[in-house]
Amino acid sequence: MGIGMRELIIILLVVLLVFGAKKLRTIGSDLGAAVKGFKKSMGDGDAEESVRQIKQEGDDAEFPEVAASKARSDQKSTDRSA
Repeated sequence: MGIGMRELIIILLVVLLVFGAKKLRTIGSDLGAAVKGFKKSMGDGDAEESVRQIKQEGDDAEFPEVAASKARSDQKSTDRSA
């Protein structure tokens, strides 16, 4: 019981009569720009979240060489102050 081809054509003709061809073209381009902007915003949000997650993982995880280097520098600081 879906919408058939005849019903779609009738709906399109009614919309064309109500709005006119020029107005439909404007509405279509505005709608396309809105969808494009929405997709771009969603992509930007995902990219920002990925960057934030990578930074957080980088802050949480340390490589063994970095940890050893920090331990040595902390040890030297402690020795100098003592």
